Amino acid sequence: MKAAYTLQHNPLVEGIKIIGIGRHGSKPLPEPLLHEIAAYLQFAQEVSAIQKGAFYGALLAKGPTHTEQELLLPSNGQTNAFNVVELYDTLCADTPAEMKETGVKLLQKQTLTEAEAEKLGQYLFSALPGEAYRGMAASMLRIRYETDEEYYGLMKAIEATYSPGFQEPVALPGTTVQLAEPFDGVEHSYMLTPLLAQALQETGYRVLVNMGTSAGPKLSLNALDLYKGLEGQFLQATKELQEEAPVFGWALDQKDLSPALDEWVERRRTIFKRPFLATLEKVLNPCRAEILITSVFHITYMQKMIRLADMAGFNGVIVLKRGLEGTLAPSLAKASGILCAARQQGGTFVTQTFEADEERFASFRAEADDLVEPLDLETNLALVRQYAQQGFTTNNNFDKRVGLAVALFQAGLKWIQENRQAG
Repeated sequence: MKAAYTLQHNPLVEGIKIIGIGRHGSKPLPEPLLHEIAAYLQFAQEVSAIQKGAFYGALLAKGPTHTEQELLLPSNGQTNAFNVVELYDTLCADTPAEMKETGVKLLQKQTLTEAEAEKLGQYLFSALPGEAYRGMAASMLRIRYETDEEYYGLMKAIEATYSPGFQEPVALPGTTVQLAEPFDGVEHSYMLTPLLAQALQETGYRVLVNMGTSAGPKLSLNALDLYKGLEGQFLQATKELQEEAPVFGWALDQKDLSPALDEWVERRRTIFKRPFLATLEKVLNPCRAEILITSVFHITYMQKMIRLADMAGFNGVIVLKRGLEGTLAPSLAKASGILCAARQQGGTFVTQTFEADEERFASFRAEADDLVEPLDLETNLALVRQYAQQGFTTNNNFDKRVGLAVALFQAGLKWIQENRQAG
């Protein structure tokens, strides 16, 4: 067995990268890696519990091959039959007894009820022991895909962890719009989130931007980096929204909203995969905003974002498809656009799409999107400041993208305001 293993580079990590992809994308472990993992688990002096849990969760979610079942058998060789309960007892020996039933259900790929998911969430965000369990649960939920009931239960568990300043509802005049994009940001394109917030505020909306420390896999630049660089005003309590709005909207840092949720950043970096939180954290609605503007990397998630926004209490939703690197910056060259949803009396939603290739957006289109190499925070900040002050920059691609984003989202907001109904 190799001696130079680290937390970031070891056989479990390589295994997670191969089998922790998704319901249909995972592949069998190569036999040499399988043997290396077995040796690592048996002989390594220190094995990350959360990585171990994430690996076994991914393996069972994928469905182990006959060869991979060797990793599921007791190391004493007393049995040739794999048993889920025995695996749980070995893997999650330090987990509170009341979590066993839910843990076994997860390992068996069974879905949880809303109540079970809420109980799971309460445990995941607690200080109780059981890192292997946490890794297993996060891995299993991601790979087999979460149900709406599970998302809602987990959302309620997260809401219970909010800091005191976000627990009390506050009556706010006008309409509050919340912007949220993937917290891991970008690696090859400039972000324009503050300029979008500024433009929407100038048309009369109160704008809140949801953000947090990147949990990966991208670690180069995100909305939190921009707002720190712009000396943005970070919200500490919902009641602050009653004050005069900052130029680029209010910034809501996840660590201020929920320290327990922020503690998962390092865990997520350690298991090297995007768990359920990557989707859920974007739709949390602690300040009771009316409209959510968000984005998806995978178009199949557009309708799911509407369902999640509904659970979080939004009555209007705009979802951008094919934003650069999944952000709120639309592509100038590829097919892009927004899906809008407005709540009706009785709780249903009506929807409408706006495509970026419509004639009214033609002036913002281009032959190609810039690939920024290398990406530099200071350059992005300079572009934001320059555009905010004079309405244009020396970067034509950036200017067109801001123009397209503002035009698209303003069209979506106008439609929502005309079509959402109280009740």
